[in-house]
Amino acid sequence: MESQVRGGTRWKRFAVVMVPSVAATAAIGVALAQGALAASFSVSGQSFKVTADKLVGHGFEQYGAIDSGYTLDGKKTAHPVAVSAFKDATINNMCQSVVTPDIPLLGSVSLVLKAGESKPVEADNLYIDVADLNADATFNNIDIGVAAKDAAKGPGIKQGETANPYGFAQQADSATLTDVKQTAWATTAGTFKLSGLKMSLKTGTHECY
Repeated sequence: MESQVRGGTRWKRFAVVMVPSVAATAAIGVALAQGALAASFSVSGQSFKVTADKLVGHGFEQYGAIDSGYTLDGKKTAHPVAVSAFKDATINNMCQSVVTPDIPLLGSVSLVLKAGESKPVEADNLYIDVADLNADATFNNIDIGVAAKDAAKGPGIKQGETANPYGFAQQADSATLTDVKQTAWATTAGTFKLSGLKMSLKTGTHECY
């Protein structure tokens, strides 16, 4: 039941941020004091890849939405996504990578973030806007085909999200995903605790998978 780009850029556009992901899956991202995102935002022209050995989440829901944003040359665009949301989650051995192409004199530059190797990453009110997901998944007490507005087991539709509240959704008491490989456009969380965080910038293409 899991719902499993690049263009030219200049130095002033080279802004990669830490962003998490999962799911279902894993990642690194925006911590907001109130939990759910208070307003929508435009996604960047770069998706990011995430891997994780294991994600265990409670209060799971998933629904369809549209992420509006820009290409790397500033044109407006939109991406269909499957939003995976958890009331709380732990993530083991997480890797997140973003590649910025066509940097003058350097070519591609990769940002790689790793955390949760010895102690799991912890997150609450976690939302991941997923474009592609591969994992082995187990759901506990799952409901498939509920209206998105009635998916009460999870944290609810994210404020400001472009989503149809009457559209298809699924929910479960808990979800366990292993051997996760995911491509996502955005991740937000109320809190995101990254144990053993390691960040590296490298020339060339160095992705988590």
